[in-house]
Amino acid sequence: MQMLQSFWTDESGQGLTEYAAIIALVSIGLMLVLIAFRNELGRIYNTIVSELRTQTGSINQVPVTP
Repeated sequence: MQMLQSFWTDESGQGLTEYAAIIALVSIGLMLVLIAFRNELGRIYNTIVSELRTQTGSINQVPVTP
């Protein structure tokens, strides 16, 4: 019984456990936000890729004069 009570009152490692819980909550929150906005993020990514391809294509089409 005394061993169980010593485990219950022992606070060593408590800070590490709290940091792990905070990291887990932040990770879950980030995943939920990414899932909620995945369509919008995909649209933004596709727009950026399209613009970069357009800009690269216009640079390649400019004639080079010697």
